[in-house]
Amino acid sequence: MRGNVDTSAWACKLPETDVLEVEGVSVYVLHDLKALDLKPEAAGFRVVISGHSHVPKQETRAGVLYFNPGSAGPRRFKLPVSVGRIKLSEEKIEAEIVALGV
Repeated sequence: MRGNVDTSAWACKLPETDVLEVEGVSVYVLHDLKALDLKPEAAGFRVVISGHSHVPKQETRAGVLYFNPGSAGPRRFKLPVSVGRIKLSEEKIEAEIVALGV
């Protein structure tokens, strides 16, 4: 995915959004959740993954998991350094934020 600071020529080849189908679960991926221009539940998505804010967060609304894994890079804005893990199946979606001890 292309982020807001990915402005070099190589970045133009990266999509702004993507759609994945994993274990029968539709996932919508985008950089900035504020740019979401559809209703995920109406479009059949069960997971929306974003990252722009670098704030790790998981929340379920209208049956859709909204997931931001945070940032595994250098610490920013006194936020935790973290990654996310999602386990998908048609029956169950499990997600967790994993804090990295740096």
